[in-house]
Amino acid sequence: MSKGLKLEIFEAGEPASDTVLMEATELEEARLAAFESGYSAGWEDAVAAQKGEQLTIGADLARNLQALSFTFHEARTHVLRSLQPLLTGMVEKILPDLAKMMLAPLVAETMRPLAEQLSNTPITVEINPAARPAVQSLLAEQTSLPLRLVDEPTLGEGQVYMNAGDVTQHIDLDTAVAEIRAAVNGFFNPQKENRLHG
Repeated sequence: MSKGLKLEIFEAGEPASDTVLMEATELEEARLAAFESGYSAGWEDAVAAQKGEQLTIGADLARNLQALSFTFHEARTHVLRSLQPLLTGMVEKILPDLAKMMLAPLVAETMRPLAEQLSNTPITVEINPAARPAVQSLLAEQTSLPLRLVDEPTLGEGQVYMNAGDVTQHIDLDTAVAEIRAAVNGFFNPQKENRLHG
């Protein structure tokens, strides 16, 4: 018995339809759901992009502020280093000479109220012998008060004691110059100051 050969049939039959039939309300609901899904996905993408952008901007801003701060401190340090020799030179050279020049006028100015209070009492002026000539010549020009100048070698060249009765006045430009010098040195060398004072 022989069986017959079976062959596949390649005839064009009715095309299969991929079209799904829906009612209008179902179609509108499907469109709305697709729109909502797309809108939500777009919104989430936008929020994620904005967060990433904000993080990038924040990091850039922090980096730029740090660079500006560093630049400011570099500039400040450079300016202070440039000014240090000038200010130190002024304190070391000009200020002591200025104090010597101002000692005699300061003595005369301090003596005026003292002389007005005690007009008949002689005033004793204790002074370093090196500073005596300048003070003596200025006082001789400006006043006719009874003065007695006493050389006191233990006093610094910027120190003067004036005694009239029970009243004593003290001028100490040496200490003032030393305090200004210490303040300038402390400003430029704060670590040394901290070690000295704890």
